Amino acid sequence: MASLAATRHALRVPSQLRLRLFSTSSLRAAQEVKRLGVVGAGQMGLGIALVAALKAQVPVTLVDSSQKSLDKGVAFAEKLLAKDVSKSRITQEQADAARALLTPATSLDGLADADFVIEAVPEIPALKFDIFSKLAQICPKHAILATNTSSISITRIAASTTQDPTDTTNSSRVVSTHFMNPVPIQKGVEIISGLQTSQETLDAAVAFCKRMGKIPSVSADSPGFLANRILMPYINEAVICLDTGVGDRDSIDAIMKNGTNVPMGPLQLADFIGLDTCLAIMKVLHEETGDSKYRPSILLRNMVDAGWLGKKSGKGFYNY
Repeated sequence: MASLAATRHALRVPSQLRLRLFSTSSLRAAQEVKRLGVVGAGQMGLGIALVAALKAQVPVTLVDSSQKSLDKGVAFAEKLLAKDVSKSRITQEQADAARALLTPATSLDGLADADFVIEAVPEIPALKFDIFSKLAQICPKHAILATNTSSISITRIAASTTQDPTDTTNSSRVVSTHFMNPVPIQKGVEIISGLQTSQETLDAAVAFCKRMGKIPSVSADSPGFLANRILMPYINEAVICLDTGVGDRDSIDAIMKNGTNVPMGPLQLADFIGLDTCLAIMKVLHEETGDSKYRPSILLRNMVDAGWLGKKSGKGFYNY
């Protein structure tokens, strides 16, 4: 019996070639995205919505079940736009135009006219599965359904869109557009296709991310994908070094900054990402690979349990 890896190889175009197979029809598809939907008004969702409005100049419906989160997100978007104007990065007219393109909504029903939807909710598999099963019913049949997941299997998310695994009408339009944080600053975005994802969906996702001014990289649907498969064990090992006394906080961050020319050390970076996010990703890597090298640090677990999540909570490895 052929192995799963061999089957996937036979079914799919090699990832390193996909960007070369970028078609003119995909370019047209990206240009024809007349409304973007973003689910989740947190830091990532807001960043995606704002960049889409500012760079792609597309109307965006920003959905969150919490009106408080929506109000907070929109206020933060206005603050970011004002900052860009003050630094002469954009004009006041551009800021006003981008703000006018953002429409908040508290129900997924507001995405009934979206051509492309990006989900950016917390890394909770059941939550994402529920959202995608609903999006498959609410959104137009041509709409691309994308997830910003940083670690959860795209194949599993795509499977949640149908009751019949042999019917790929919905699952073939599911893809991952994993943006880097903070979205307005970081250029990179990972594009990950599940087993069901069509080439047209993949190409359209790449095209729209380029329209947003991003630089896409294509990854296979493997735990952690590319960025977090490399980044999170690095952060986790730094936490272990701190916990076991190999070095103190400042020494750990200083040697990586001054020795490898990165802008911030791993512990400070973890604070900016969110320690709860780091822990969630490490758990997925550990559980899905079964490899002990991905076991989350005890200190990382304890800090999350204490509510010390990093910059967003005011305390992590540093105080904010």
